[in-house]
Amino acid sequence: MELLEGMLQRDKGEFSRICNRLLSSCFLCKRNETNKADYYFVLKYREKFSEYLSLLGYRLEINEEYGVVQLTNPQNYNRYNLKLYESIFLLILRILYDEKRRELSVSDEVIINVGDIHEKFLSLKIRDKMIDKTTLRNAISTFRRFHLIEVLDRDLTNEDARIILFDAILMAVRVEDIRNAYEKLEKYRKGDRTNEEIDESEAD
Repeated sequence: MELLEGMLQRDKGEFSRICNRLLSSCFLCKRNETNKADYYFVLKYREKFSEYLSLLGYRLEINEEYGVVQLTNPQNYNRYNLKLYESIFLLILRILYDEKRRELSVSDEVIINVGDIHEKFLSLKIRDKMIDKTTLRNAISTFRRFHLIEVLDRDLTNEDARIILFDAILMAVRVEDIRNAYEKLEKYRKGDRTNEEIDESEAD
């Protein structure tokens, strides 16, 4: 491929692998040790990545302040539609990220526990019982796939089980998305439950 001329053969292989990774997971985060090297590789060849992915209809967004690479699709193709409670769960994670980040230094990881999630869910007054185990596990599996979180303790039935929130969540759920989600939650609380899905605004 002419676009990759002058690149080492080893780097060409990495370029292909990382493109496929971005297409499947949308995010790379510097704080996430499993894709930290990939994040820096994208920064090294950002123009090549941007040009190649734009040919496929995608836009590469790099926020060096957050340390996050994100792949979006301006035509809204290949969007992942979240179920209602996955959307609520994602909103909770974003709120908890903001709350915890204010208590930490810039270099610290943001770590919450399952109990924090249940407490925040109940505070939203959507229902009078906690998120069930299956919904919790499925949501966590989805957001791990997008590199938004990582699980530190496997027993998620334990209220003290810890979860790392990566900075990518700032781009997955932006300020305007939080406002929209709150409006939809308010409608849900009032009994308008005809729409059981809320789109994830930035996961393509």
